[in-house]
This record gives sequence, structure tokens and C-alpha cells, in this order.
Amino acid sequence: MIEALVGVPFGIALWFLLRYGVGGFYVVSPNERAVLTTFGRAQRLSEGATTLEDPISAALKPEERERYVYPLVRAIGPGFYWKLPWQNVHKVSIATQTASIAYDPELANANHNGQMLEAVTKDQLNIGLTGQLRFVVAERNMYAYLFGVQRPIAHVMGYFISVLRERIANFEAPNAERSADVVSAQAISINDLRKHLRNLNETMNAECESAAARYGITLEAALITGIDSPLEVESALAAINTAYNQVSSEVSLAQASADQKIVQSRRAVEIETLNAQAEVEPLTALAEQLRTLKHSGSGVLAAYLRNAKLVLFRRAKQLVLSREGV
Repeated sequence: MIEALVGVPFGIALWFLLRYGVGGFYVVSPNERAVLTTFGRAQRLSEGATTLEDPISAALKPEERERYVYPLVRAIGPGFYWKLPWQNVHKVSIATQTASIAYDPELANANHNGQMLEAVTKDQLNIGLTGQLRFVVAERNMYAYLFGVQRPIAHVMGYFISVLRERIANFEAPNAERSADVVSAQAISINDLRKHLRNLNETMNAECESAAARYGITLEAALITGIDSPLEVESALAAINTAYNQVSSEVSLAQASADQKIVQSRRAVEIETLNAQAEVEPLTALAEQLRTLKHSGSGVLAAYLRNAKLVLFRRAKQLVLSREGV
């Protein structure tokens, strides 16, 4: 009886040691971060510190700052640790993840089984969007990811899709790129979207900078790679693109021809100017020489003219004299 009474506490102590002593050790791998909670309360970096004091909230609008306020919690880095029995460890992967922009974590068969996202353009055309989205858990706001939002990936995907559809619905090419020709007057928004796909991606990256402060997920890049138009308007778009390319080609050829003629005209003017200068230069030199002879003395210029006449007489084959000269 005494041995039984001694064995029960010993067994309980041994179970407690194995369960909470040896079992209390945990490992955080290099691509993970962990948050330790004590009686359900996460460890804070400093008491009272919130994400509003962190640069992660800089992208929030003034009306959103009071809505998305989370405490700054201590993120445990890679290593080997031990916790107390009343503490829990919440691990998250900080590896960069990639998903289709049409991915719906709550409904697998939505958006054509997660392959294509539909949106409506400004001219009321349904288009299909394909691409990828890269995101990673924000270490500076792990509280929002673990405790603030029930399904953060679903929230961030819904936020991204709503912003993207709003941009598609209001997108139009800059006025500077619209000319008065017939093709551009069609104002086909699908063509505008395809031409400014890079600009659209950059705008989405800027619009989604607040996702880390909202849901604890940082959107690293939005890569919209394809825009598919409805089948009934694809042929019309192809015809418009063909006509636009033909007009652009004709305009380029006309511009090149005009530029070539301008260059030729400038060259011809330069040549004629040089020829005129070549003809004027001897006359200018002769006039300067005569002016110098005239100032040299009264008989110098007359002697020069007599000598010049002798050279001309020597070259002449026939001489005609006037009556005064006879």
C-alpha cells in the first residue's frame, strides 16, 4: 500500500517531466518565425507599442489608421528553444509564396478553377486576366497574420482583386497618346491595357503597399501577364490593330521621306553657297589688289592696266579698233 502511494506521485512527476520538460523544447527553422504566447497573450516588443508607430503603417490612409492597429510582438528567429507548460508556440513560414491572381483560398473552383480572373473594362467589356502574385508574411506585423485576421490570405487576395478590378474599370490611356485619327478615336480600352501593362503592374504594387499593415502579408510583386478579350470582339480588335499598324507605317514612311528631302535640300543650299563663295572670292581678292595698287601711287594703277591689256592682246587672235583709236 505504501509503495502504491509512493509510486503514484512518482509516476505523475515523471509524466510531467517528460510531457513538459523534454516536450517543451521546440525548433524554429531558418525559413520560419515564431511567436510565443503566455496564457494566450503574445509577447510584446515593448508595452503599448503598436504598428502605427512602425514604418509598416506609412501606406495606410488617415481613415484606416484607427482601424488597423495591432501590437508589435516579438518574432522568434531560427534556433532551439524551450517553453513553459502554459506557453504556446505559433510558427509561420516567411518563405516567398506565389499564387495565381485568380486564386481563391475559400473556393477552389472559383475564377475558372483559379486560372483566370474576370474584370469589366471602362467600355463594358468582360476580359480575362492571368498572372501571378508574390507575397510573404510580414515579420513586423505577425500579430495581424496570426491573431488579427482569421484567414489573412483570403483577405489579402480579396483586397488585391478588388483594387485590380477598380483599376481595370477606370483605366484609360493618357490623353497625350490619343490622336485625332480614326483608329485612336475608337478608344478601345483593351488595347490601352495591353500597351500599358507595365504601368498597371507598377500601379498595383503601389496600391497594395498597405497590405502588410492591414493583414500582415507583404505583396512583393504583382505580375499581370495576359489580358484576354472576348471572342466576339477579338476579330474587331485584330482589324483595328492592323489598321493602326498600317497607318503608323505610312506615317513613318512619309516622315522618313520628308526628312530625307529636307536633308537633301539643306545639302544643295550648302553646295550652292560654297559655289557662290568660290566665284566671289577671286573678285574680292582682285578688288583688294586694285585698291592696294591705287594707294601705291598715281601711275601704278595705269601701269598695271597697261600690262594687263598687253597680256590680253597677246592672247587675242583678232583686234578691232575704234576710229578714235586709229
